Amino acid sequence: MKKAITTCLNGEARTLLVDEHHSLLDALRDEAGLTGTKKGCDVGECGSCTVLFNGKPVNACLVLAVEAEGAEIGTIEGIAPSAQELHPLQQAFVDCGAAQCGFCTPGFIVAAKALLDGNPEPSIDEIRFALAGNICRCTGYTKIIEAVDRAARQLRRQEVAR
Repeated sequence: MKKAITTCLNGEARTLLVDEHHSLLDALRDEAGLTGTKKGCDVGECGSCTVLFNGKPVNACLVLAVEAEGAEIGTIEGIAPSAQELHPLQQAFVDCGAAQCGFCTPGFIVAAKALLDGNPEPSIDEIRFALAGNICRCTGYTKIIEAVDRAARQLRRQEVAR
């Protein structure tokens, strides 16, 4: 049975018609057309489907779409400030070579954004802990950690410049 839900999706009010038993991941990809959030394991173990749910990182494959009624949902498509400008996290992933195949990258970036939104000056251990729920089969994590640390420094410089 389909149900209409209204959510704030990447800053815009959206109404989606979802199956009551479908995950938020499936609703984002199939109903909202946002395919940046990846379907990896579909059981909450890989982190490829990480989205922000009311500001907190969650595995979208573990959340029912109907639970998003009235929630603020942030996906990788909503991270960049504009179509012409990358978010410092995205730019750091490029600059540090933190994405190889790129499949896990959206989940890592969204999880890292949640970390930096709450802790603009994380230690390397705090970065590792915040990203522990995300799996990468290509990079070995070193460049990902470096990218998040680099983005944190960049964001702090931007804040000081204001």
